[in-house]
Amino acid sequence: GSMLTFAGLLYVAWFNTTLPTEATELGFEHGRWSFHLPTIIDAAQHMSQTQQSWVLLTLLAAFAVKTPLLPLHTWQPLAYSEAPTGGSVLMAAVLAKLGTYGLLRLAIPMVPEAIAAMAQLIVIFAIAGILYAGLICWVQKDLKKLIAYSSISHLGFCVLGMFAFNATGAGGSVFYMVSHGVSTAALLLCAGMLQERFATREMRQFSGLAKPMPIWSTFMVFFVLSSVGLPGLNGFVGEFLALQGAFAARHLGPVFAGVAGLGIIVSAIYLLHMTGRIVWGPAVVPATVDPTGRWQGHGRSLDLSGREIATLLPLAVACLWLGVQPTVLLRSVDQPVRSLVSPAGAEIIRDERDQSHSHHGHASGISPEHVARVAAAERKSVVTPDSTQAPTHPILEQP
Repeated sequence: GSMLTFAGLLYVAWFNTTLPTEATELGFEHGRWSFHLPTIIDAAQHMSQTQQSWVLLTLLAAFAVKTPLLPLHTWQPLAYSEAPTGGSVLMAAVLAKLGTYGLLRLAIPMVPEAIAAMAQLIVIFAIAGILYAGLICWVQKDLKKLIAYSSISHLGFCVLGMFAFNATGAGGSVFYMVSHGVSTAALLLCAGMLQERFATREMRQFSGLAKPMPIWSTFMVFFVLSSVGLPGLNGFVGEFLALQGAFAARHLGPVFAGVAGLGIIVSAIYLLHMTGRIVWGPAVVPATVDPTGRWQGHGRSLDLSGREIATLLPLAVACLWLGVQPTVLLRSVDQPVRSLVSPAGAEIIRDERDQSHSHHGHASGISPEHVARVAAAERKSVVTPDSTQAPTHPILEQP
């Protein structure tokens, strides 16, 4: 996948050499080989929609796998569950975001016509992943695999928000990337601490851990509520804004937002069921615990040590702070995400205008050739909003 993406970017760089050399105020380097990011993004926007579509497919070959989008998700649960705790935390908190970052930073601004044409299809795959991965979590018996599949489900909201092509959805998407990295990393740490003590990830092997491990149980419940999206914690803000952005988007609307919203219900069911199974109920622990309730072979309490508490506490503070003060992060990303998604948002508007002109032309007897000329003239006259301009259409407005 990465090689295909590299080939696609090479093609864009070559296409840039075919453009006339122009001195622009933005410093574009057209007419020669260049990997200057603003230059190749601008060069790609001079391509036909067919060319942009091929470039988009090469970009998706890497970014859709890395996100991951259904059906390219099969590598992630195994990688998360079999990696050591530190590796799975790194993948969930940082590396998984490279896919969504690549979509937002490269794919959407680079090939806006192709993205606008394929937006609904990509969102359908994202929503399918939200629901499919959530349903798999219902029947999972492995704690780390459950968290891995929940990560697939939650990252679908990131894709949904950014493909709304408005500031609300894209801002919520970026916020959820950060939020998901914190809460999912914390859940994986809690699962790793449990595996270290019990040498198993099978949830049927232990239950009622609130009694022998009250500190661990407190952290686990807190991070589960964060991942569920409890108002006041970090998970709620990103999910709400992503759904609000999708609801307001002309090309998505209430149907897409409503179906995606079912994923929140599914998420609450499997996460709270998992929590009830391992935290409450009769106390059951594997044979690694001696009759006195201490960690066998380590001679200390089964509950968290000071070092482990110091590891989890900053993550808990971050979840709470992002939940009660989301505007700090949202304001810092507002203008950048507007500039990234506005070209694709403008393409949605242009497509609607083209369809309106075509319908009007057929109704009034105007020739299709004249309609095409008028639409082409309007396309040239529309200036794509940059990061310093306020959006002029509801799809680009911040509510």
